[in-house]
Amino acid sequence: MCGIAGIVEAEKPVSFQLVQSMCDALAHRGPDDAGTWLSPDRRVGLGHRRLAIIDLSPLGHQPMSSDDGQITIVFNGEIYNFQEVRAELQARGNSFRSTSDTEVVIAAYRTWGPACLDRLVGMFALAIWDGAKRRLFVTRDRAGEKPLFYLHKNGRFAFASELKAILVDPNIPRSINREALDDYLAYGYVSGSLCIFDGFAKLPPGHWLTYEPDLDRLQISRYWDLPIRATNTAQSDLQELTSDLEVLLTQSVRCQLIADVPIGIMLSGGLDSSLVAAAAVRSSGRAVRTFNVAFPGYPSFDESRHARRVADYLGSNHTELVAEPGSGELLPSLIRQYDEPIADNSLLPTYLVSRAIRKECAVALGGDGGDELFGGYIHHPWLLKIAQLRQFGLHRLGLEALAAKSIPLGIEGRNAIMGLLSCNEPQTVLTRLLDPITRSRLTGRPVSVTPELRRAGLETVCGGIDAICAAEFRSYLPDDILVKVDRASMLTSLEVRAPLLDHRIVEFAFGRLPGRFKVQNARRKIILRALAQRWLPPDFDSHRKQGFSIPLHEWFQGPWRPLVDDLIATGSPLFEKRFLARLLSSLRSTERGSRRLFQLMMVEMWRREYRASVPE
Repeated sequence: MCGIAGIVEAEKPVSFQLVQSMCDALAHRGPDDAGTWLSPDRRVGLGHRRLAIIDLSPLGHQPMSSDDGQITIVFNGEIYNFQEVRAELQARGNSFRSTSDTEVVIAAYRTWGPACLDRLVGMFALAIWDGAKRRLFVTRDRAGEKPLFYLHKNGRFAFASELKAILVDPNIPRSINREALDDYLAYGYVSGSLCIFDGFAKLPPGHWLTYEPDLDRLQISRYWDLPIRATNTAQSDLQELTSDLEVLLTQSVRCQLIADVPIGIMLSGGLDSSLVAAAAVRSSGRAVRTFNVAFPGYPSFDESRHARRVADYLGSNHTELVAEPGSGELLPSLIRQYDEPIADNSLLPTYLVSRAIRKECAVALGGDGGDELFGGYIHHPWLLKIAQLRQFGLHRLGLEALAAKSIPLGIEGRNAIMGLLSCNEPQTVLTRLLDPITRSRLTGRPVSVTPELRRAGLETVCGGIDAICAAEFRSYLPDDILVKVDRASMLTSLEVRAPLLDHRIVEFAFGRLPGRFKVQNARRKIILRALAQRWLPPDFDSHRKQGFSIPLHEWFQGPWRPLVDDLIATGSPLFEKRFLARLLSSLRSTERGSRRLFQLMMVEMWRREYRASVPE
């Protein structure tokens, strides 16, 4: 796990100092080592910050070059099957100096070119300068666990693990992208290839790009996508498929337990993290370390007893951590880390538990991905029900605007009603935070449904729960969940791995598993619950869902109250002041309004922190 950055110039030399400054901005991602490399013609500069996980020796130093100097790489992530790929390459005559996975990637690229990605199992963002072909090859893992921002402008291509590294150049303008802002207001994050700043972009998961400086040409290609489920699954047997998943998850966790540093498990006590912990114990044959975080004074948010029950059953070496109280001083440091505004309040406990675990481990395994793959969200059965009710045609009566104005934000069931009345797809409505009417009144700009249309386009040709999960996997997972985990953990220099996102498990979930084994009526994650019956305590409550969460409403009434008061008093150039003040006052009065209150507070705090300009 590391931070990478680089610049390629079409016509002039790269500034060595600028590349170094970009790396310095990523020091939290890699406190163990740093390196910078310039090509012989000085038109390519690559930089790296290293968090040493595999091969802790100097032989793992990056940027790393091939023996002949033609290939140079900067690599962020882990290749979990690197030993298997290394053996295949050795059989072809390749030799290796180190035991690092980075050197394996170099040899794989030299042997198979971009097709090497088909052989790699892992999470990664990497850049390779191919001196013979005079092109930069950049790619990102299939699920989007590792980030990659880039800027292509005026004959320069710059990239980095985090946006702040590119922004160290004072000549780059920081103008907010209106389309990205609307995306954030709709769903609480900036999705896909969009970036909150004009001119910037994110490389989507499962894609690679090439940049040829001699032609100033950028090309982007997809190398992986979700499979479409086979049609002959009607006779599929749940127990047989559960056995197949059992093998896949055990295999994934076994590979992800490989490291030259201490490893722990983030155990919330919920279904997903408990299965990962169980697989770790089963695959390692020894006690593993598990960690849980609690919030003193807020018993309804304390899952420690559930985590302790699982840990005792599995025989893990369990540690209960106590989270610090939420404070206004903590938020600015997290906002600086998050590059783009994000409205997921669980970034706070994720950071706090990461910081606590980092004191004892450098790597932690988590349960991310289970909800998106196997239909775990509470709204998933609702979406299927709403889709059935829409056959009565209420969405054709044009009542959405009336409902948006008549039903206050934060009222329970508001989004469900809007889903019945909206012409947009139910999923795009039920999962959003602010509807187009509210966004228009808030920003003083015409109504836009672009975010809703974009999200509707994320579904596959399949229908039902498969389409719903596909949209979650392609947007909410990489653009919210994995962003939250990557930035929070990397701020503490902790590597977090997600065994459920092994692409072989992803392909199983979407290519082989019938929808009825994900969600049926009110039942969710049916196959994971079947696996829990085999692996977890007999009295394990597989229907309880909470995860790492915080007492948000209480904090808005206490330590965060001055932040909201300030926003009401001063306003924001992003929004119409009077409507913003009324909206904030309304949201702060109810517990259900806290998520949207957090959303609006975070984007203005982000704007101030990043000194972002607002276009006219």
